Amino acid sequence: MNSIILISQRDAYRIMFKDYPDVLNIEEMCGILGISTKTGYQLLKDGKVQNLKVGRSYRIPKIHLMTYLGIGENI
Repeated sequence: MNSIILISQRDAYRIMFKDYPDVLNIEEMCGILGISTKTGYQLLKDGKVQNLKVGRSYRIPKIHLMTYLGIGENI
């Protein structure tokens, strides 16, 4: 029988991607998702993943990536 384990976003944040910084760059985000940087930039452009633009660089808070992936409940 399949069972579903619910985990809060706060707990998921502490467990998942723990080896990554709290704020990711585009390359780190794409590495986590297993996608190309072209696809990563498209996700940001389409507003699917919330991000911050610092100068010419994008920064993605890890919590926004988790929200995009639908991990856990909101904190």
